Amino acid sequence: MGTETVDIETVDIETVDTETVDTWEALDARAVALRSLDRLVGTWTVSGPGGHGGEVRCEWADGGCWLVQHVDLHRGDAHDRGVGYVGYDADDGELRSHFFGARGELLELTYRIEGDLLVVRSGGTGSRARFEGRFSADGTVNDGVWRWPGGGHATTLTRTA
Repeated sequence: MGTETVDIETVDIETVDTETVDTWEALDARAVALRSLDRLVGTWTVSGPGGHGGEVRCEWADGGCWLVQHVDLHRGDAHDRGVGYVGYDADDGELRSHFFGARGELLELTYRIEGDLLVVRSGGTGSRARFEGRFSADGTVNDGVWRWPGGGHATTLTRTA
C-alpha cells in the first residue's frame, strides 16, 4: 500500500468521509503539539541550589513522533540517569512523557509550552508536583521552580549546544 501526499486546502470536503477528516484533524493536532517541543531540542546544563545539577539532551527520534530526553542529573550524593520519550496522547490531547530511570523507576509526566512558559507536571495535568519556567527572549535559558506539596527548588536550564 502506497502513501499519497494530499494538499488539505484543495480537497473537496463534501467527498471525504468523516473517518478521513478525523484522521487529518488528529494528525494536525499531533503535529502542532509536538512542534511546540522544538524549543527543547539541544543540550542543556541544569543548575540549582544544594548541588543540584547535571545535563539534559533532547533530540527528535527518527520520524519526529517522539522527543527523546537523555537525562543525567545529580542532587548531592544522588545520581539520576535515564531516558524519556515525549509524545502526543490523542486520547486527552496532552504531551505525555514516560521516563525510564537507570534504577528501574518509571515516571509519567506531561509537558506544555505556551509562549515562553514551560510547564512539566509529574503524574498528569492535575498533579501538584510541577515545574514552571520561562524561556529567555533568545531561548537559551529557562529559569523556573520545581514545586511539590511541602517543598520545591529553583532550577535553571542553560542551552550549551
